[in-house]
Amino acid sequence: MKVKTSILILFVISISFSCNQKSKTEQISNTDLSYAPEWSKQAIWYQIFVERFRNGDSSNDPTAKDIVGTYPDSIPGNWHITEWGHDWYKPDDYFSNSPLPNKWDNLQLRRFGGDLQGVLDELDYLQSLGITAIYFNPLNDSPSLHKYDPRYWRHIDRNFGPDPENDIELIKTENPVNPETWKWTSADQLFLKVIDECHKRNIKVILDYSWNHTGKEFWAFKDVKEKGKDSEFADWYEIESFDDPTTEENEFKYNGWAGVQTMPEIKKDIIGSLEDVPLKGNLHNEAAKQHIFNVTKRWLDPNMDGDPSEGVDGFRLDVAEKVPVGFWQDYRKVVKSINPEAYLVGEIWWKSWPDEFVMPQFYLQGDIFDAIMHYHWYRPARNFFADAPEPMNPSDFVNGLKKEFEDIKIDNMQAMMNLTASHDAPRTATSLYNNGRYKYKAKPWENENYKIDKPDENTRAIQKMLLIHQYTYIGAPHIWYGDEVGMWGSDDPCTRKPMVWADIKYDEEKTHPFDKERKTDKVEQDTSLLNFYKKLIHIRKSNSVLVYGEIDFSLIDDENRTLAYNRKNESDEIVVAFNKSESAKLLHIPVTNNGEYYDALNDIQIYSSKDGFIDIEMEPTNAIILIFKN
Repeated sequence: MKVKTSILILFVISISFSCNQKSKTEQISNTDLSYAPEWSKQAIWYQIFVERFRNGDSSNDPTAKDIVGTYPDSIPGNWHITEWGHDWYKPDDYFSNSPLPNKWDNLQLRRFGGDLQGVLDELDYLQSLGITAIYFNPLNDSPSLHKYDPRYWRHIDRNFGPDPENDIELIKTENPVNPETWKWTSADQLFLKVIDECHKRNIKVILDYSWNHTGKEFWAFKDVKEKGKDSEFADWYEIESFDDPTTEENEFKYNGWAGVQTMPEIKKDIIGSLEDVPLKGNLHNEAAKQHIFNVTKRWLDPNMDGDPSEGVDGFRLDVAEKVPVGFWQDYRKVVKSINPEAYLVGEIWWKSWPDEFVMPQFYLQGDIFDAIMHYHWYRPARNFFADAPEPMNPSDFVNGLKKEFEDIKIDNMQAMMNLTASHDAPRTATSLYNNGRYKYKAKPWENENYKIDKPDENTRAIQKMLLIHQYTYIGAPHIWYGDEVGMWGSDDPCTRKPMVWADIKYDEEKTHPFDKERKTDKVEQDTSLLNFYKKLIHIRKSNSVLVYGEIDFSLIDDENRTLAYNRKNESDEIVVAFNKSESAKLLHIPVTNNGEYYDALNDIQIYSSKDGFIDIEMEPTNAIILIFKN
């Protein structure tokens, strides 16, 4: 049956917006720091996990000593860098010498040598793709592959730059608590070059930090381990008990993020319960807080001349719901005082995994973040387009979107980072290929039936429908590196495979982690999908109505499993329609204008509206973008 219009009307009222509001936002964005920067709404995001993006300089590849101090602690004597094109599930030769009980744990030992030179080498590729903003996973110096356990917040990872050994020696000359003594390592300077080259291409840059915790090799935590309660940094951390030097036992105990001992947590003063989200309170130690602010200032305005144009354009802030909001309110003031156009995006995710998200409204009142990583959008979108974990009617999808946007300002809605995959979730194609619950048992050692092979053509068709929705919906589209060339992979660590490049030879993927039979998959770029991404990016960048226009869900048909929405303003209109059924359907879609609409994806079919409707014959599992020819 067709859905009653009352559902549609309620939804449109709750999330529609107009060009007049856009003008208001533009007028006040430079003076009212509660608003998101305008560029973030127009962004096409590309997320780079540097260790897996491109090895541009093999002379700086990590050695065994560079990865000491992170999980797993046991490094085989014959450890070495893994070849870029290695069959992912095939054990490296040193795995047999590892004491780890499960061979998949050894995947965390792998390093492939990705670095900032590799990023520089591929900036022209990213520019040709059409992206306008890069989100870098943490670059701070760290022994891990993910860099969320830093040795230093203030420096770029030694192995991402050209001279690791000299960088180590240079850092030793600094006083870590005094920013006036901080030097610029070769890795730091190379990152400044990356920023400059990005800005020359009109690409913004944001940097990922976790102020919730450090690594156990962090300079302040090492001082605490050495000096115990006499350390001047003892009050920086959540210490349960210090070691008693008069006993043989080591009584030193501390809290690590999610119980992970390689990530000791910064101490917080919490008002109320740790179970209350958002957390009220602040960081406990003022010196720790000031150190964070100093590192932040360093990357926002590297030469401290008052002009932030040579610095990063914002920050992605990890496990943000675990940090008290008092700190975030102070942090926003610091950031915006240096660069009013800086973008702050928080990772606001699970309240109770895998069922309940933290609702982001509290964090989007203008005093904390500009946006969140919008996993909240992707879960219902995956449910609808992939029938995962069960089929969803168009009306339920629309109502799900409505729920996610309740009580969120238009300004923040437009600035959301709409992502379909990340370093913490299965790749887009693999996520759609498997129909289980979102991010639940989404890797083979948690679910032996989880499909790890190359997704099939039906999945690719579903992926293209999802992408059409992503690039025509409210919020800024995001690409997890490699998704645009068809990469596949289950949840962490398999979502972090090395980037697939056209000029690198890759082994076929034929190994199963449990030695089961599996089909052999050739690893290469899907150029057809890459061109599809380029087309969608061009369409979005060429039509500001997709950023700022109203949205009107003009057709919601549960019986036929069809859906359409119109993005529009006073002069422009784009119709986006989906046929989720398994048979061809005729869609009768209300439109605002009488005249011609052209098929933006295929540049061939002209549709003429008559009496306020367009009739479209649509193939199954298909979508279309129609642009009014004004």
